[in-house]
Amino acid sequence: MQTMKLLITGGSGFIGTNLVAHCLKNNIDVRNVDWNPPLNDKQIDHWINCDILNLDQLRQVFQDYQPTHVVHLAARADCEEEEDMSEYLQNTEGTRNLLAVVKATPSIQRLIATSSQFVCRAGYLPRHDEDYNPFTLYGVTKVLTEQFTRNADLACTWTIIRPTTVWGPWSLRYRDVLFKVLKSGLYLHPSKEKVTRSYGYVMNVVYQIMQILTVETEKVDRKVFYVGDEPLNLKEWVDTIAEELIGKKVRVMPTSWVRSIAKMGDVLSAVKVPFPITTRRFNSMTSDYITPIAETIRVLGQAPYSLRQGVVETCAWYNTDSALVIPHKPNLPRVKKYDLSDQEAGERSAAQTASQPVASPLAEPAPAEYQVTPGAASVQAQRHPGQ
Repeated sequence: MQTMKLLITGGSGFIGTNLVAHCLKNNIDVRNVDWNPPLNDKQIDHWINCDILNLDQLRQVFQDYQPTHVVHLAARADCEEEEDMSEYLQNTEGTRNLLAVVKATPSIQRLIATSSQFVCRAGYLPRHDEDYNPFTLYGVTKVLTEQFTRNADLACTWTIIRPTTVWGPWSLRYRDVLFKVLKSGLYLHPSKEKVTRSYGYVMNVVYQIMQILTVETEKVDRKVFYVGDEPLNLKEWVDTIAEELIGKKVRVMPTSWVRSIAKMGDVLSAVKVPFPITTRRFNSMTSDYITPIAETIRVLGQAPYSLRQGVVETCAWYNTDSALVIPHKPNLPRVKKYDLSDQEAGERSAAQTASQPVASPLAEPAPAEYQVTPGAASVQAQRHPGQ
């Protein structure tokens, strides 16, 4: 078997940092293609400074390295933007660039394209892999990621992954929010009965990614897998972290009290005052979000890390190395102004056209290939990557 040469886009992010570390530990030839330097400075020698929105630069990187395997992680991964599709060009144009270059690189044997569980809203279990129900603009861009991949006419084996809520070492969001609040004693858990969420310890996700890259082709070719762990009790997860981090379980308050505090947080957040809980976070703490993981476990095997093991490793990182990690400075969005003859075609927001009402239209109309069909559950990609 040919030695693996693995190229990871977005390898300076949270999942990518752990994936690169796994590769280096196991003597796998790896390159991290990212416009940000690595979070872990020990990985600097394996970093290639490249913006995936720069097609010529990306093409040159592939020509020089000649990868055999590609994991496409690069994306804007937050849900903050609600109106302007151009804020997510990394997810749309960046993915199309990546697919065009993969198609033109005959050395590539396998590709993993990263989508998200957010292609379907909480509580909606898809009937099949192309049954979508996104509830955020970010989710819409991930539907497009999937459709671009399907329509790219790639010669290599390709697989789409949908990460659940992933946690673990090198997650600065958990370091700067959950862990900080737990350490301060300000975390309050709603008293609502059991809430079940689909979470994934990052090293279990790395295991699943590596399985996809190495198992028999027929098991993973043109397949979609949720990656993460089996759904868990949210209170059990938080308590396990709290006991390891501060030596005791979290405080529980009546759900109505926590809801009221979250509304106060909304007001403060609106004037840019940081607050540990808002209505959005409260809703996350009190709503089930379950994704179908059984097929992933059946095909790829049981992931190796238990909840307890993941918590111990994450807290060890938090207590030793995490304070030294400097967050990436946000890059300015690569805004591309599209010259559309039919401006009215973009007046509906992506969420409206995916049957999810929102208050405002797109600040910038989505181009024709990004339009969603009004009243339909699926996004219609009109143009293939690389055309």
